[in-house]
Amino acid sequence: MIIVVGIGADGMTGLSDASRGELRRATVIYGSPRQLALLDDTVTAQRNEWPSPMLPALQALPVDGEIHIVASGDPLLHGIGGTLIRLHGPDRVRVLPHVSSVTLACARMGWNVHDTEVISLVTAQPATAVRRGGRAIVLSQNGSTPHTLAQLLATTGRGDSEFSVLEQLGGPAERRRDGIARDWINDKDVDDLNVIAIRYLPDERLSPLPDDAFLHDGQITKHGIRAVTLAALQPRPGERLWDVGAGSGSIAVEWCRSWHGCTAIAFEQDDQRRRNIAFNAAAHGVSIEVREAAPHAFDDAPSPSAIFVGGGLTQPGLLDACLEHLPNGGRLVANAVTTESEALLMQAYSRLGGRLRRFQHYQGEPLGGFTGWRPHYPITQWSVAT
Repeated sequence: MIIVVGIGADGMTGLSDASRGELRRATVIYGSPRQLALLDDTVTAQRNEWPSPMLPALQALPVDGEIHIVASGDPLLHGIGGTLIRLHGPDRVRVLPHVSSVTLACARMGWNVHDTEVISLVTAQPATAVRRGGRAIVLSQNGSTPHTLAQLLATTGRGDSEFSVLEQLGGPAERRRDGIARDWINDKDVDDLNVIAIRYLPDERLSPLPDDAFLHDGQITKHGIRAVTLAALQPRPGERLWDVGAGSGSIAVEWCRSWHGCTAIAFEQDDQRRRNIAFNAAAHGVSIEVREAAPHAFDDAPSPSAIFVGGGLTQPGLLDACLEHLPNGGRLVANAVTTESEALLMQAYSRLGGRLRRFQHYQGEPLGGFTGWRPHYPITQWSVAT
């Protein structure tokens, strides 16, 4: 049995009687140097520091006997508890949680926990904590995280976000500093044990996003068509999209924003457009892997749940290659503007069925002293499910 005991910056004094009792009767305790240092002399067990990398050590834990692990706060909130349960099963892991740093941070900020997003940068890239509105508690990797994240927020137009850094929460050295993100760029005097409370400003939580929210060179699925395309793709939580001929990556970004855990791979042959996709992913805090042109870049790519083809349809064999990589239960949506690419979709529809639609958008514009309708290019869309 593995017994995981959560502990805070206040050490043994902040623990419940049950947690203190578990640690005092333990014979072997694993933990990080910082967590083990919080134990007092009443804990006589052998203390083992985690090696790096830690995962092999977690896999090799001797679960036939009884061992104890000390972990920060609530081990089931972006902590080691969930990893241990995944590796060894719920019947072999018992967790005694402490008050989490998230709960403590919300208490200091006066925020409801259930209204606050929790983002961990302990292992994730800082860009995953960029948002266009709302508020979040961000778990830092170390003392440099606030500086890195503040710089990224300023770069992506969120430098006015309210930005609070809370250090050593619950301990005698607790400290809180408030400001805005752009003011934190040059402030590096932060304890490694910190979390960041952010209210993202300006608040622009829109769906779908306006076209000017993306860096692009004109190759972008426009706002209205993006909406009907996402409806056809039918994203679900945790699914992966292949965005083929991605252009600006706008479809991939919207896909990733649609549900928790959604990811995307963007395939694009143009170097500058690949850089635009990477920028747009970072600016919206989503996970997009950027690859070179399809279909050769399909090799070794994780399997998709859905595929969108926004460009390159006339490339010989591209559509068939996409269909070959589509798993059972997957969806494919392809948009065509030119008559040549439209003809390919008509042939695919005749051969495989699915759904064929055409969209024509008009925009009202001044015409002399009156208003007239200016048509956009019509879009032919073919969708099919396996």
